[in-house]
Amino acid sequence: MSAFAVGRALLLVLLGALTVSVARAPAQSGSAGLSRAQAYARAAALDALGRKLFADPSLSASGRLACTTCHDPRFGYGPPNTRDVQLGGKTMREPGLRAVPSLKYLQAVPQFAEHYYESDDEGDPSVDNGPTGGLTWDGRVDRRRDQARLPLLSPFEMANDGAADVAAKVRKAGYADEMRRIFSDTIFDDSERAFAGVVEALEVYQQNAAEFYPYSSRYDGYLAGRVQLSPQETRGLALFNDPAKGNCANCHRSAPGNDGTPPQFTDYGLIAIGVPRNRHIPANADPNFYDLGACGPLRSDLAGRGEFCGLFRTPSLRNVALRKTFFHNGSVHSLREAVAFYVERDTDPDKWYARNANGKVRKYDDVPTQYQLNINSEPPFGARTADQPALSASEIDDIVAFLKTLSDAESTGR
Repeated sequence: MSAFAVGRALLLVLLGALTVSVARAPAQSGSAGLSRAQAYARAAALDALGRKLFADPSLSASGRLACTTCHDPRFGYGPPNTRDVQLGGKTMREPGLRAVPSLKYLQAVPQFAEHYYESDDEGDPSVDNGPTGGLTWDGRVDRRRDQARLPLLSPFEMANDGAADVAAKVRKAGYADEMRRIFSDTIFDDSERAFAGVVEALEVYQQNAAEFYPYSSRYDGYLAGRVQLSPQETRGLALFNDPAKGNCANCHRSAPGNDGTPPQFTDYGLIAIGVPRNRHIPANADPNFYDLGACGPLRSDLAGRGEFCGLFRTPSLRNVALRKTFFHNGSVHSLREAVAFYVERDTDPDKWYARNANGKVRKYDDVPTQYQLNINSEPPFGARTADQPALSASEIDDIVAFLKTLSDAESTGR
């Protein structure tokens, strides 16, 4: 077995153990003391229940919004449409603040840390990688069950008024008896406990390796020696990795880990890249409103910490070719344009940013001036307007061709 295959097997074993540990959680379910076989059986039951919860629109206030509405399995558990942000709320007319991210390949995201030291891949445990981790765009939750709470209670998503609202809906659902079998006959007597059971089931379902981290892309086949990349894809991979060209692998790591684990195509870091303000997001009609990621408004514990303003977590690029909107604010609508932004942001700002009344380009217009020092200037950023972009048009096409090799075999994008 190759080092890659061994690493993958070890990863799946570890993640299986994680699922069992979740299933054992006594605070949620009273499942302490289960045998290994019982724990696996309980995890399987939670997986099946979570799948039903994930696809059930009746859990929303509108009765029309399920998790699958925005996290469609055919699109890498991301949105199936071209909307900058998705609509939800009690009337299905409330727009969100951010583009919906994919839920795939989140199993290895570390807990949020203001200062992250990674010795395994960096090789130097003294290197501070800065703010890293967390499961959302702003890193504000660390566990899948906590992430699952957010859309259930968000006023512009499923818009439930609280735990009791969710518990009442589940009690009426066709799978209520499954809740009772897994947790207890009295699970619905305590709405907080029932709600905790719901998000635990959603968490366990999202640890289903076959669906959420299958590593079935052509690139995985290439790393395993089973697939040949085309000449264009090969050029694109080289440009992706080249520090003097795309430098994409600086944040979107493309090589297996030192232990053979498959590349996740992210370093999990939080970074400000200064994407253009999206004026199609209704909240942005207020010139004084800014979505500043880690320092608010959806995250509150780092409010007032200027060094975190404008920072958003680097997403995995796996299945990126299935997306129809890009970046945290959905301001770009094609993969090619997303790649072009990186090499043209500083060489051709007029293409990307609006102008003031005096005709001057408002560069970095979605980040207030006092926080613009946070914006990343590592290559391919940092060039001057008079410079040539780090990538030519044909080289951008090559990188896009490579990125298409990262789509899982199970996803169709249709």
